[in-house]
Amino acid sequence: MTHWHGRSTPDELPRDLVERVLTGLGLTTTPAADLAGLSTLYGAWCRHVPFDNIRKLIHLRSRSPGVLPGDSPQDFFDAWLRFRTGGTCWAGNGALCALLGALGFHVRRGVGTMLVRPNVPPNHGTVIADFDGRLYVVDASILHSEPLLLDETKVTRINHPAWGIECARRDGRFHIRWRSIQLPTGVDCRIDQLSATREEFRERHERTRAWSPFNFELHARLIRGESVVGIALGQRVEFTAGGEVSQRPLAGDERTRVLVEEIGISPEIVARLPPDVPMPPPPAEYRAQPGGTGITE
Repeated sequence: MTHWHGRSTPDELPRDLVERVLTGLGLTTTPAADLAGLSTLYGAWCRHVPFDNIRKLIHLRSRSPGVLPGDSPQDFFDAWLRFRTGGTCWAGNGALCALLGALGFHVRRGVGTMLVRPNVPPNHGTVIADFDGRLYVVDASILHSEPLLLDETKVTRINHPAWGIECARRDGRFHIRWRSIQLPTGVDCRIDQLSATREEFRERHERTRAWSPFNFELHARLIRGESVVGIALGQRVEFTAGGEVSQRPLAGDERTRVLVEEIGISPEIVARLPPDVPMPPPPAEYRAQPGGTGITE
């Protein structure tokens, strides 16, 4: 790999860690801090770093009072290099933002809302890259393979049968339409803040300790080949290269097999994964409206 010429950031990723991460992503040269370099790095991320709640489930079920796994980018990457685990949105996007910043990209954390119900409060972290005022989303949870342009005047798309998404500006905010493993028919992610601090990410991440759909059942998502493969609600889910949705219950050792053989998670940590438990109703502060349920990662 070529010598890394990154700059220091508030996340303070050590240079040797950045080198090991780039190697782990399959990159033999350091991407330039331009749009082509962003496309290369993000495309590799979407095929090597899953969205998952594996470490979070282990942490919460053990009743550990410590900081949530992946809250610091260094912890996120140390675990990924060892176990090939990722994280939920606050951890994964915080780590992606730190990596891009260390490589010289002009990036910021953003805050959005997965609109699973009307009037849900903000519940999602993302990453926004700035190239001379042209803004692009690269999201470590949605995993859309290519940077998505945020355009004030027209609809923008990433065209792919498995991970394609669409963005339009409505009511003064950008809305990204995508297919979640939990909601394969599609859900909107509304971008509410184009810039947020690391401290805000930390605070929002910590709030999820009390309640989140990702605190009870296993969820995972990653691009494999021309498909998206994942686990949600006790099922293996695949968005195929042709755009179809394939779902089947995970029986016996199938959960372990999918995690290890298809998503690439280390058997060492999969062996520590607790079983799913039923998700209880959210506390009042997490409800979008009477009887409603918000999703927070």
